[in-house]
Amino acid sequence: MELSPFKVNLFLFFKLPAAFWCGVRLKKLSCTDSVVCVRHRWINQNPFKSMYFAVQAMAAELSTGALVMSHIKQSGRSISMLVASSQSTFSKKATGKIYFTCSAGEKIKQAIAQTIQTGEGVTVVLESIGVNQQNEQVSIMQFEWTLKLKSNMR
Repeated sequence: MELSPFKVNLFLFFKLPAAFWCGVRLKKLSCTDSVVCVRHRWINQNPFKSMYFAVQAMAAELSTGALVMSHIKQSGRSISMLVASSQSTFSKKATGKIYFTCSAGEKIKQAIAQTIQTGEGVTVVLESIGVNQQNEQVSIMQFEWTLKLKSNMR
């Protein structure tokens, strides 16, 4: 069974309710990229009448994480994933609908293949670019994901 935007958004509702109630939604998930959308609203704004940076970070992280989860599921292996670090750059006020896109499917596929082949943990840095409805960049976020093959022994 493959991941879909509906399944990931349902997961948000039960496991990450803060992201769900702030309006973070996965819109597209393919083997190459994912797109997450969030609309600036009262519940997710800062005092400067734009989207709070943490809401942007939740949406950007989901765009990278959903892609990683999808590739892990396709591998058929039990692999743990964890964010080790993140970096953000904000270039414009985030108002209206903001779309975060991660297009690193091939990079993720290679990292998973490497951790399966070697049995060692692998880190991969994934970028998510946030743009508004006018296609103007509002932020760029990078997340360093660690991937590690889980052992079968308990």
